[in-house]
Amino acid sequence: MMFDRGTVNLSALLLAGFVLLVGGACSPTKELTLDYPPAERSDQADDYFGVEVPDPYRWLEELGSESTRAFVEAQNALAEPQLAALTTRERIRDRMTELWRYERFEVPDKRGARYFYEANNGDQELDVLMVADSPGAEPRVLIDPNNFREDATVALANWEASPDGTLVAYGMSDGGTDWKTWRIRDVASGEDLDDVVGNMKFSTAVWSPNSKGFYYSRYPVGKDGKADGSEKVSVFYHRAGSSQADDRHVYSTGDGNNYDPYPEVSDDGRFLILNLFEGYSTNGVYVRELDVANAKLIRLLDDWDAFHVFLGNQGDELFFRTTRHAPNGRVVAINLKTPEPANWRQVVPESENALAEAKLIGGHIVAQYLVDARSHVVRFAIDGTELGVVELPGIGTASDFSGKDDDPEAFFQFDSFTAPPTVFRLDVVSGETTPFREPVSISSEADVYETEQVFFASKDGTRIPMFLIHQPGLERNGENPTMLYGYGGFNVSETPEFKVRWNMWLEMGGLLAIPNLRGGGEYGEAWHQAGTKLQKQNVFDDFIAAAEWLIAERYTRTPKLAIHGRSNGGLLVGAVTTQRPDLFGVSLPAVGVLDMLRYHTASANAHQWGSDYGWSDNEDEFKAQHAYSPVHNIAPDTCYPPSLITTADRDDRVVPWHSYKYAAALQHAQSCDHPILLRIETRAGHGGSKPTWMQVEDYADQWAFAADQMGMEVPM
Repeated sequence: MMFDRGTVNLSALLLAGFVLLVGGACSPTKELTLDYPPAERSDQADDYFGVEVPDPYRWLEELGSESTRAFVEAQNALAEPQLAALTTRERIRDRMTELWRYERFEVPDKRGARYFYEANNGDQELDVLMVADSPGAEPRVLIDPNNFREDATVALANWEASPDGTLVAYGMSDGGTDWKTWRIRDVASGEDLDDVVGNMKFSTAVWSPNSKGFYYSRYPVGKDGKADGSEKVSVFYHRAGSSQADDRHVYSTGDGNNYDPYPEVSDDGRFLILNLFEGYSTNGVYVRELDVANAKLIRLLDDWDAFHVFLGNQGDELFFRTTRHAPNGRVVAINLKTPEPANWRQVVPESENALAEAKLIGGHIVAQYLVDARSHVVRFAIDGTELGVVELPGIGTASDFSGKDDDPEAFFQFDSFTAPPTVFRLDVVSGETTPFREPVSISSEADVYETEQVFFASKDGTRIPMFLIHQPGLERNGENPTMLYGYGGFNVSETPEFKVRWNMWLEMGGLLAIPNLRGGGEYGEAWHQAGTKLQKQNVFDDFIAAAEWLIAERYTRTPKLAIHGRSNGGLLVGAVTTQRPDLFGVSLPAVGVLDMLRYHTASANAHQWGSDYGWSDNEDEFKAQHAYSPVHNIAPDTCYPPSLITTADRDDRVVPWHSYKYAAALQHAQSCDHPILLRIETRAGHGGSKPTWMQVEDYADQWAFAADQMGMEVPM
């Protein structure tokens, strides 16, 4: 059924204190609308360079206040019965649950003689950590996070095995938070040591060469005894079997910058690498020798003019993937005895294609390029000689290359829009690949869906690629229910990737469209920069042009066109919804960054988004942000498309008040009967480590809402 305003769950709304107004057909006169939960509009305003900017919902930023909690409860009381009543929701939920029930594997990590990898037998809510004591040994379960909590909302977020394979440090996330608590497990016995290491978010555990402890980055503890996530991290060393209170301080960046240091150790155990992170365009890299007493810290890469990724070393030569003088990326070797840029040895030169990933494995360089957003993998000798192309199964994405510099055995995974990831073993010397673990999807239709790549012109004439995935025999009659998905930021490339939610949409008879927007990394750093700061509008123009192209080419039409994006993609959806409310049939912004003038006030990691978004205390960047910020560009008395805004109350990456403020403003401005619903998940965060059941519920809400608003026939 379509969203029936006359037959909603009236009792639930009355219990929540709401009234449902019933009237005529959709029009811009508010004749028929939901009576949205009351949200007080204050006279709060801020001055930016002489421009007064109202912020009437600033009070929603107080997440723990009674008024904000009441707002959340009221919004859920409105949204939940509406979503539950959708006739397709239960069928979509049940079928998506079935589709998720397939055996799957992650890329193994070899430590000593043991192989560690995550796997799922298809019936588990969360992936488990497996270990095999040798290549031919039967794997066994080492850590099963499904036993952490009955509802599977405490997850295994990270893990790192020690170099000798005897210990595993693992981080747990409670309720979706980015904060992690780390423990250490003995691999042979399966028992935990007494160690508990906290105050960590985005750091992992980096084991010392002797496997007796690990380096990590943690936040300082405030006067209240809690970690202060608004400050910078420092690097510490934790010795296995000791208390965190005894951990040794290794490095802090000091005052005057926003650099967060994160540790890494070279495969040979000789060097501690400190990666200084401030954003997604440039970084710094410092080095210290671990086997030299009182060794000085070498500020190896400290010009902040490019982005550098450490690959490994051979003796005094350190290898990096870098964008210095190479926006598409290249591989260089830096000798610590002569580290000046003039002395760098170029190993793999920049090419016309973006170098997305490079690894030093078995004395070779394995380089993964993107050719129109599709993987192309090439092997190189350490002197730069090209050794040949690694054959891949087809058009898709190769990723997560894993291996050590002294071992020619490597692993990687390959997937596409319609095939789940297969794990391959790669012999880097011969270039031969063999399947290591190959899952089988339960979807009988997945292998017959068609993937095509098209190109269209954006507003400024830039040529933009887009993947279209659909059932065979698609007719271009303007009637295809279409999901247009995008991201466009932080150098993230949208390459072919298997997602159960996409296969659910395809099985429903929908068309999936994924454009490669500027702001991503599909065509190198220049493509990324073209969608940042003062040029961020390019991302929205690209997405709008994709929608217009789909309509002009008669793939779909506005009432049949839904748009979806998460996080930075939620910003994308919010921005284009406010800029072109006439163009889209359904809007699905999820966990979005929606207040661009105050995003940086929320958490320490939000400060690092400035490399893409800029800062509102810079006049030119403020003007650019203010022009597209979704919360600030909602026009009164405007008919906005049906919208389901989703977030989570424990999201401490993109805090939920972004969605709260956006929903309140959109509901206040709505001039027609298109519903504006806000659904807030509890015991969930930004999206990582969510159990299967929670992901199913989330996407069942969104897909059923879209299907209902489009009048979509769901063949199930």
